[in-house]
Amino acid sequence: MAEFLCTLFFTLFLTLFRISKAAPENALITHLPGFSGTLPSKHYSGYVSIDENHGKNLFYYFVLSERNPSEDPVVLWLNGGPGCSSFDGFVYEHGPFNFQAGKEPETLPQLHLNPYSWSKVSNIIYLDSPAGVGLSYSNNSGDYSTNDTKTASDTHSFLLKWFEQYPEFRANPFYISGESYAGVYVPTLASEVVKGIEAGLKPILNFKGYMVGNGVTDEEFDGNALVPFAHGMGLISDDLFKEVHSACEGSYWNPANDSCEEKLVLVEEDIGNLNIYDILEPCYHSPKPRGITADKGRLPTSFRQLGETERPLAVRKRIFGRSWPLRANVRDGRVPTWPELGSSVPCTDDEVATSWLNNETVRNAIHARQENVSGTWDLCTGRIEYDHDAGSMIKYHKYLTTRGYRALIFSGDHDMCVPFTGSEAWTRSLGYRIIDQWRPWFFNEQVAGYTQGYANNLTFLTVKGSGHTVPEYKPKEALAFYSRWLAGDRI
Repeated sequence: MAEFLCTLFFTLFLTLFRISKAAPENALITHLPGFSGTLPSKHYSGYVSIDENHGKNLFYYFVLSERNPSEDPVVLWLNGGPGCSSFDGFVYEHGPFNFQAGKEPETLPQLHLNPYSWSKVSNIIYLDSPAGVGLSYSNNSGDYSTNDTKTASDTHSFLLKWFEQYPEFRANPFYISGESYAGVYVPTLASEVVKGIEAGLKPILNFKGYMVGNGVTDEEFDGNALVPFAHGMGLISDDLFKEVHSACEGSYWNPANDSCEEKLVLVEEDIGNLNIYDILEPCYHSPKPRGITADKGRLPTSFRQLGETERPLAVRKRIFGRSWPLRANVRDGRVPTWPELGSSVPCTDDEVATSWLNNETVRNAIHARQENVSGTWDLCTGRIEYDHDAGSMIKYHKYLTTRGYRALIFSGDHDMCVPFTGSEAWTRSLGYRIIDQWRPWFFNEQVAGYTQGYANNLTFLTVKGSGHTVPEYKPKEALAFYSRWLAGDRI
């Protein structure tokens, strides 16, 4: 009996010790404009300074799990761009609220609890990265010129400092997740984290794995995926597919001859008026996006007339936005900014998030520094200049998975921005042994998609009928596979 009481006392002591080392109280959110109920869990937000000399500060919004925050995983969420705010995920995808537009013009949106929030089963950090995106900023404008390598390093610095501020979560399993251009952010950051762990950097993160949804990975695999996808979905004819396949010799991402380019223009004419993020959905603001001229097109560089630059085809790169391929040419590796591209995300309604996050009372409630964040909050900003310097992500995925870290690569199967055909191909190209043969996975006794499991803890999964931002299009199914995967259960 005495031994039992000692064990019980020690367990209670450890629990109280963890609770006593609590999150910073000045980051606690006490109310949210537009929401009249009781928050289902504690929320925190604020800044972490990653370079005090430059005044470089990254903004985060932290939602504690509604289930068991002291034990549930901590998951970092990153939206892509580069240049897009992770409030995209918070407002439109898997955050704790569903946002309803205000009943009158210029009134705040109304917030209602989201029954399919990922905070049902995990703690989740929404991070605006790099500096200059969303509510993150630097006092040194030179920091707004960055790249993949620097972004990964900066976000790693953020994580180390964040876990210093929230020490009670250091023992929780930690995962990194994101979508679209976060297909670059996630594996590069995860690699930085692993190198830091192996080097003994403190605090040591309890990193377990990562998730990527419809993620940019490799220009050849991603670039060659679209034409077969369009044909398989019945968007181009058999005859055109045969012609373009023959002219391009199966290499659509880097056309080597005039005939290939001409055939790709015909492909563009057939599919150019579709919603690139979900071919089944209409566009919010017409097939020709606001502010984006027709010559920007809706396809990768290789699907346009290519006589716009004197640079050789070999140096052209294919980069994706939030859910948008940046079709303008990349010169010297620099990704064009949003103003250069028209600043509007095609087909996307961002008015609810824009009205809420640009409201002064909202900014005050979430501890945003109005005096430091210049201009308005934009879903995707033109404030930064960004170089894609990391190359193919395949080497990063190999580095991580061969070290035993878990990886889930998921795809909405009606996304034409980063088609599932490319993600399926590159995961297969790793050459890992198949340990879970291609099969349907189920939600509510219905087929929700398909999955294939590989050795080295790699899983590929599709979500049936979903577009680019899976939790936005299929929230129930997204919470289902997310919950199962985090728990280590069979999807």
